[in-house]
Amino acid sequence: MKIEILSILKDNYAYLITSDDGMIGVIDPGEADPILNILRGDNLPLDYVFNTHHHADHSAGNSALVEETGAALVGPLAEAARIPNMDIQLSEGDVFHFGQHPVHVIATPGHTSGHICFYFPSDGVVFTGDTLFSLGTGRLFEGSAEDMFESLAKLKALPDDTLVYCGHEYTQSNGQFCLSVDPDNEALQERMREVTYLRDRARPTVPVSLGTEKATNVFMLAETPERLGELRALKEAS
Repeated sequence: MKIEILSILKDNYAYLITSDDGMIGVIDPGEADPILNILRGDNLPLDYVFNTHHHADHSAGNSALVEETGAALVGPLAEAARIPNMDIQLSEGDVFHFGQHPVHVIATPGHTSGHICFYFPSDGVVFTGDTLFSLGTGRLFEGSAEDMFESLAKLKALPDDTLVYCGHEYTQSNGQFCLSVDPDNEALQERMREVTYLRDRARPTVPVSLGTEKATNVFMLAETPERLGELRALKEAS
């Protein structure tokens, strides 16, 4: 599967994905124009629009994309009331097929109550929206620290070589916070050297392997929901 990283809005990432048999989808289109410009320029169709959750910076492009291309809108059943006109509504454990590629749906509440992640096991990639960032997590707008802890546990159970594609370029600031909490972590120090190199060249810091996140992300390293909640409070106060 081909994955194209699209920098949109201020610091969001959307992803244009193409299956091995030619299906095309976009994940979390916070705006439509950058995606439409690519599709028009290359005379490409769009088969699916995927949303991990309802926030506008991940879904504001839905209507324009669907209207122009006729793409089917795919998202979380639990947020159907807040994502209008969903054609395919998915829940924990569902398996959706993007062309030849199975997509496993992982319910990851915490940032929003109905947030889901899209895991492509045959490709070894997971699109995590605003649940898991590189070196961070999403804010707990609608869920609890316990919700997020359980959601991260589901992601931690995936193979270490799974590549994480998240919803924002927050890695540098997230990493500075992680270093303030875990300054002696050598894997984290090495990751931050890599992040600095990439950002100095205006390059994305994703994808990143789940194994790297397990070794460096202080939220992934939190052993209890209480500790995760403490870290989130510290992060938001910093």
